Amino acid sequence: MALRHFFLVLLVVSLWAFNNVAIKWGLLDLPPLFMTCMRFVVVAILLIPFTRVTREQLRYLLPLAFTFGFLHFSLLFVGINYTDAGTGAIVVQLGTPFAMLLAMLILKEKLTLIQVLGIAISLSGVAVLTGSPTIPSGWVLCLLLSSAAGWAISNLIVKKSPPIKPLTMTGWISFLAIPIVGLASYLLEADQFSALSHSSWRGWFGILYSAIGSSIIAYSLWYALLKQYNVNLIMPYSLLTPVLAVTMGIVVLGDSMNTFKAIGALLVIAGTAISVINLRSIRMHARFPRLSRRRKP
Repeated sequence: MALRHFFLVLLVVSLWAFNNVAIKWGLLDLPPLFMTCMRFVVVAILLIPFTRVTREQLRYLLPLAFTFGFLHFSLLFVGINYTDAGTGAIVVQLGTPFAMLLAMLILKEKLTLIQVLGIAISLSGVAVLTGSPTIPSGWVLCLLLSSAAGWAISNLIVKKSPPIKPLTMTGWISFLAIPIVGLASYLLEADQFSALSHSSWRGWFGILYSAIGSSIIAYSLWYALLKQYNVNLIMPYSLLTPVLAVTMGIVVLGDSMNTFKAIGALLVIAGTAISVINLRSIRMHARFPRLSRRRKP
C-alpha cells in the first residue's frame, strides 16, 4: 500500500472514531432522536440534489431507511446518550459478526471453524462488558446491540439490492429516514426546536460532524480506497475504530477505563479480527501486489 493511502486509511478510521466524541458533545444540548433526524436532514440536503435512483432501487432503499437509518443510527445515538463514547463503539462493532451469522442463516453462506471461533470470542466480550459500570443497565446494552443488528441486517439488504452508488445510497437512506426518525422524536421527545435554538456550538458541531465528516467525507475516502485495494487488505483497518474511539473518549471527554471495559474491548475486537481477516489473501497481496490490486473488491 502506498504511504499516502495508508495515511488516508488512518484518517478515515480516525474520522469514524471521533464521531462518537462528536455525538456525545451534541447530546449535551440535543435529544438523541432529534439530533439523528437533523443529521439526516443535513446529509439529504447535501446529496439528494445530485443523485437519482430508479424505482427498483427504491424498493431496497425504503427498508434500509428503517434498518440503517432508524435501527442503527437512532439507537446508536440513544445508546451513547447513556454510556460513554468508547463503550458504544465497542458494542456496535459486533455488527460485523452479526452480519456473518445472518448471512449463514438467511443466505446459507458457510462459515469456517476459525470464523465461528472469532464470533464466539466477540460475543464473550459483550458478556464481559455487562460488568462494566459504563453500561448502567441491561436495556442500554440492548439498544446498542440492536443498533449493531440494524447494521448487520442492512448489509444483507444491500447484498441483495441492485447496484447503487455509495453516496447515492447514503443520501437517499437519509432522506427516507427523516420521517421515520422525525416521528419517533415527535412521540418520545419534547422541546426539540427549543433545544436546537438554544444549542451551543457542541450541538451544531455534533450534527454537522456526524453528517459531513463521519458520513460524506469518510465514506467517500473509504470507497475510493476500496477501488484501489483488495477488500481483505482494507477492512481490517476498520477494527481500529473502536480502539481509537476508546482512546479519544478518555483523552477528550475524560471517560473512565476499567478492567471489564478493557478486557471486553479486547475480546470484541480480537474476535471480529479473527472472523473477518483473510490471512491467505493478505499473504497473496504481499507476494503479488499488482495481481491482487486488480481483483474486484
